[in-house]
Amino acid sequence: MPAVTRAIAVLDLLAGAREAMSLSQLASRLECPKSTMHGLCGTLMSHGYLKREGDGSFFIGPGVMGLAHAFIARTTVAQAFTSLWQELDAPPDETIMLSVLDGSDVVYIASRPGEQPFALSLSVGMRFPAHLAASGQAMLAWHDEAFVRSLYAQPRLQRLRGSGPATLKALLAELAAVRERGWSVDDESLREGVCSFGAAVFDAAAKPVAGIGVCTHKATLHARNEARHCRMVVDVARRLTRRLGGVERQR
Repeated sequence: MPAVTRAIAVLDLLAGAREAMSLSQLASRLECPKSTMHGLCGTLMSHGYLKREGDGSFFIGPGVMGLAHAFIARTTVAQAFTSLWQELDAPPDETIMLSVLDGSDVVYIASRPGEQPFALSLSVGMRFPAHLAASGQAMLAWHDEAFVRSLYAQPRLQRLRGSGPATLKALLAELAAVRERGWSVDDESLREGVCSFGAAVFDAAAKPVAGIGVCTHKATLHARNEARHCRMVVDVARRLTRRLGGVERQR
């Protein structure tokens, strides 16, 4: 079904680019006649899967959220994450996020709001480069090196704010440090003034299937609460691993 294949290609391209693209750009990148692309984008817009920006370019539309929510509702790890909080005595201070790998990105699929005033949070459905996100690094650290190399074919890596690993070599060194510590750290790689900590969730085959992350204002960090955040993500990840019948990887 060529039309379906092309529609998926459009959505994948826009999701990967993270920016709106004109009709001409889409047609050129996907090697598709402009007239065909026009009809395809019109159909996707009519169903809410694309939206048109003010300059006439196209980007992902709100219709994809229905698919995302349906996926989340049937995802065991998301269900286990939601039910996990029933066994804990108190809610977390900071918002806890659950993410999964999608290629070289992390996608947030569930969250538990924090009780602290002005607690930071990320919306379900958001995606970021996995090598910059704390939960992404936590998962990548427990994949073999060949898998990581397959995701990053270029020696130079994308950076959003001028921080975080800039090369594959630096990323591999950071992942080794994550394995040694047992948790990951994002020091303003995604957002200015924000630090995040992450830990991996494992399945029965001891494979990383999800990541737990917490983000906090860097200005409020000191040694004591930094250690508390690290313990919290590791504890939540371990509890969720047990709920999934998983096997935690040893350092």
